[in-house]
Amino acid sequence: MLRYTILTLFPGLVRPWTEEALIAKAIRRGLIRVDVRDIREYTTDKHRQVDDYPYGGGAGMVMRVDVVVRAIEAALPADEVILLSPAGDPFTQRMAEELSQKQHLVLLAGRYEGIDARVEHFVTREVSIGDYVLMGGEVAALAILEATARLVPGVLGDPESHQKDSFSWGLLDYPQYTRPPEFRGLEVPEVLTSGHHARIERWRRERALERTLKRRPDLLKRAPLTAEDLEFLARFDAAEGGDYTDEG
Repeated sequence: MLRYTILTLFPGLVRPWTEEALIAKAIRRGLIRVDVRDIREYTTDKHRQVDDYPYGGGAGMVMRVDVVVRAIEAALPADEVILLSPAGDPFTQRMAEELSQKQHLVLLAGRYEGIDARVEHFVTREVSIGDYVLMGGEVAALAILEATARLVPGVLGDPESHQKDSFSWGLLDYPQYTRPPEFRGLEVPEVLTSGHHARIERWRRERALERTLKRRPDLLKRAPLTAEDLEFLARFDAAEGGDYTDEG
């Protein structure tokens, strides 16, 4: 079982996420556990003060190191203590796969102008979910929860369903279709209703390659491509007027 402890000043933002959909089902089935803790519970003054003015002046308030560290230490032991921060390492599918193999993750969500920098000595890593600034770390913590929990065996209905997700196999996912077969002149590709599994698999691979080349060509530099893939990419890109080569 993978256990999560989410430390936040606003547990009411986080708890509803654990009460619906696949996350709630995984919790009920004992596949994961999610503890949401209010950092204010680790204050020692009657006003429950979690922040203070920054040394050196400046706008906003900074979360106190003593309060935050008490919250962290109360959650230990843990495999990882992760501070959600715009300055952290980019969160990727590879990192999600790594973290999903752990037993206990502590996710620390900051607020206000940030957290006292000395807290960095009490975490194992800092993680960012993108090059932008949020009002707090709760959304980032939930993104990590979603991305890692779905990789825990049994959480998804089909144990193979995540193996060809976007990024898991180095490419963006291929387009998906379902009923009705025709909608306002838009039809499901004939190959998908042919019942010819080899043709379907090749069609999906080619559409994934095509979509990746158009939208995220940088991924192709790291993707495990076959000679057939490279031939298709060169042929497709030439038809589009591009100049794709496997060198990039």
